[in-house]
Amino acid sequence: MSFRNTMNKLFNNHSETRDKHWDAALQTHYFKTTKDKAFDKLEPLFKNMKECEIVGISKDHGEISFNYKAGRKVFVIMTVIMVRPYRTAIDISATTESAIPFDLGYSHKLIPKIYDKIKKELDYIGTTE
Repeated sequence: MSFRNTMNKLFNNHSETRDKHWDAALQTHYFKTTKDKAFDKLEPLFKNMKECEIVGISKDHGEISFNYKAGRKVFVIMTVIMVRPYRTAIDISATTESAIPFDLGYSHKLIPKIYDKIKKELDYIGTTE
């Protein structure tokens, strides 16, 4: 990890995944499912977690948003997109709410934890399409 990436990770209050992220843990994750089946599993998963408070769900836009309240308060948006039959991508955006403009990597570390919970519910394929 370069010095610039380390500074970006620590002195920022926002992290998000993408296909070609410099950190492998923050690359888009792909699952063997359809968008609707993913929603059927993810919606109850996050509704039943005591540290999560669902803010909104839009199957049409493929988004689930919630506040994560374990430790610091983080606003999370998960985007679920079916890229082809039984190949669904899930991207995550996390923004820590705080008085200071950085979270010392909290949002960066939260995303892999969320992916770990999703992997227990859906068949994980990998990080490359």
